[in-house]
Amino acid sequence: MVDDTDALIARTPEEFRRKLDIEVHTEHQVIEIDAKNQRVAVQAQGAPLRWEPYDELVIATGSAPIVPSWDGVGARGVFAVKSLEDGVRIRQYIDSEQPRHAVVVGGGYIGIEMAENLRHLGIETTLIEQLAEVMPSLDPDMGALVSQGLRDLGVRLLLQHSVSGIEVKSGRVRALQTNAGIIPCDLLILGLGVRPVSELAHAAGVKLGVKNAIRVDPYLKSSIPSIWAVGDVAESTNLITGQPGYVALATVANKQGRIAGLNLSGASIPFPGVLGTAITRVGTLEVARTGLTLAEAQNAQVDVVAVRIQSETKLGYFPDVSSITVKLIADPKSGRLVGGQIVGGTGSGKRIDTIAVAATAKMTIHDMVDLDLAYAPPFSDVWDPVQIAARALVSKMSQ
Repeated sequence: MVDDTDALIARTPEEFRRKLDIEVHTEHQVIEIDAKNQRVAVQAQGAPLRWEPYDELVIATGSAPIVPSWDGVGARGVFAVKSLEDGVRIRQYIDSEQPRHAVVVGGGYIGIEMAENLRHLGIETTLIEQLAEVMPSLDPDMGALVSQGLRDLGVRLLLQHSVSGIEVKSGRVRALQTNAGIIPCDLLILGLGVRPVSELAHAAGVKLGVKNAIRVDPYLKSSIPSIWAVGDVAESTNLITGQPGYVALATVANKQGRIAGLNLSGASIPFPGVLGTAITRVGTLEVARTGLTLAEAQNAQVDVVAVRIQSETKLGYFPDVSSITVKLIADPKSGRLVGGQIVGGTGSGKRIDTIAVAATAKMTIHDMVDLDLAYAPPFSDVWDPVQIAARALVSKMSQ
């Protein structure tokens, strides 16, 4: 949907240098951290290895796509998706090879976005997911709405299916082996999630935590003095449970980068934690979540009660009114809101921000009912769908 890839670049190395006086070395790789002597070994393309000293070191090596060890995973036409370059390579392959049958493995954010865009290009697309519904970051009843949204776009879904291998012919992917049989494909997209790129830090003696992300204290310092970690490579604390977790989101990375930069400059500001608030789109269907799902609450041994309601994004006499489904989750004893999920048409998704603010502020469901939210017929009914859900949950808790 974006013609110019340059429009997707936030800052070029030249802009870093000219505007911020930051020297950026692209096409350089750090291959070792010598924490004892506070230096890193750097290898540039076609240049000898050199050692770069540091007073303070920030590790922001991010995450990498999870790539399974299937035979044939290195064939032409098989792609994992993480960087802008990955997107460019996929588009170039589509333009040159004109694939007719694409398979996407994984029904998370990347998987469903890739499936939508492949259908946008007119390519027959199958999405394979091991779970009963797509979007494992939602509860299954909400994920089912997203599954239907993909079907409405013409995506063939194979749910509760697994992949065993790839068939290759003349170096190019030709089919996928699954428990449902052989699926022909000449383009395969891997959307199996990401993992923190923490091997370099671990080799230097930095302690790792959840999912091998770098363990950090509230100020984003690692276990080794003068080494910090931020973004997709680092842990973050869940605001509801208070436990460390791993959330690979751009919003989290940016906020952690800001806090670490301030602390490096002499401040002493703790990073408060995250709710895992996220949003995406499938066609015209908007999908959002924050806080704990029922499964996450159960895993964290948090007692919760939930309610799901269906409403409309605005008053029903408007021609562009859309259906919206809201699910709220709360502590049955205190009434504290601990999570929420939204799936609906245009105008639905950003309502998740109201839920995220309420959860961050430790508001109760009763507090949410009394929120003074804006009302006008083109935007909402007198009772916003989020507050309708809050009222339903108050009623359920009082029974």
